[in-house]
Amino acid sequence: MKLLRNLTLVALPVLTLFLGMQIGIAHERQQLQMEYDTLEEAFGGGVGSGATVSDPEKEVDISLLWSVWRLLSKNYIAPSDLQVTPMIHGAVRGLVEAVGDPYTSFMPPKENKEFRQSLNGSLQGIGAELTMKEDDIVVVAPLKGSPAEAAGLMPDDIITHVDGQSIEGYTLSDAVEIIRGPKGTEVTLTISRDGREDDITITREEITVPSVESEVKEYAGKDIGYIALNRFGDTTTEEVASAVKDLMKQDIQGLIFDVRFNGGGYFDKAVDLSSMFLEKGKVVSVAHREGEPIHHYASGRPIAPTIPMVVLINEGSASASEILAGALQDNGRATIIGKKSFGKGTVQEVFELPGGTSIRITTARWLTPNGTDLGKEGVHPDIDVDRTKEDIEAEKDPQLDAALELLSK
Repeated sequence: MKLLRNLTLVALPVLTLFLGMQIGIAHERQQLQMEYDTLEEAFGGGVGSGATVSDPEKEVDISLLWSVWRLLSKNYIAPSDLQVTPMIHGAVRGLVEAVGDPYTSFMPPKENKEFRQSLNGSLQGIGAELTMKEDDIVVVAPLKGSPAEAAGLMPDDIITHVDGQSIEGYTLSDAVEIIRGPKGTEVTLTISRDGREDDITITREEITVPSVESEVKEYAGKDIGYIALNRFGDTTTEEVASAVKDLMKQDIQGLIFDVRFNGGGYFDKAVDLSSMFLEKGKVVSVAHREGEPIHHYASGRPIAPTIPMVVLINEGSASASEILAGALQDNGRATIIGKKSFGKGTVQEVFELPGGTSIRITTARWLTPNGTDLGKEGVHPDIDVDRTKEDIEAEKDPQLDAALELLSK
């Protein structure tokens, strides 16, 4: 009897503890099931209809986000890893990337700073503009004088691996993040070109890209002005105007404007530069999602409206470069020589956000004066001339030679 009483005294607390655990587990499961049922009811169907939302705060139920956050807070094994700011940035980035437009992107503070530096011509890395095409990370153009150009990176190269690690499924921001790095360090890119894969090792450097370079080239007894425009940045309008005026003072007989490997920049700079060479006429039309396209015209204050001109383009000429080339081509102002341009015909506006972040949003499409959609068609040269990798390595430039020959006639 005493033994039975002792066993009861031992078993009763254990049984109570066990029952308490079971009740607690059952309660937790019940709470989770209620959470799941609520989410299923809210998000089980009927969403993603594509209807335009005018006021997300009032019209969109984001209880799923808060539910996931609560589940992470309650259950994640390392609660100290649940850092608020990175989680908010991650949620916002996911929201933006779900749009499916490679040019619409959320930029955290570091990325936003690097983006601003690149437009001002200064950053650390390999010196190449990248984009996404059909889920691939693709080179738009290596920057002039950059480590990427010296290593042989070319427009339309597809980057498949970084330092031996596959980047399949990476976003553009993720890929840029691991390719960039401090000067003096190396990165090996595996690139696919014409069906072949090759490894290219590049030493990262401080990238300082001059906006404008100019000189006079003598050819067949004539002086031909040459301007290489590497980016459409903050000071581009003033720099180009100064270069054009200096060249005109030297009695040049023609002008070559080189926007090869120029990935673009600010839209208004493309309009400014086109206006330098057009007495009148349409420069570009901007088609927004609603209403008629907005037309942008030459300012009517040209500084070189009659000098014979050639614009050099290639597969790395994109964005603002295509606006300039398209405007001068459609207005009959310049002959376009080279290869078909990249075809980035959309407008991105940058909106600054709290905490040093920003969002870049595609807000419109660009149309040339004749109505060509630059995003679909790009700019086709009047005279098609290629410049191969072998030409570059041998420091030959058939495209420039063709421009000099045309303007010397």
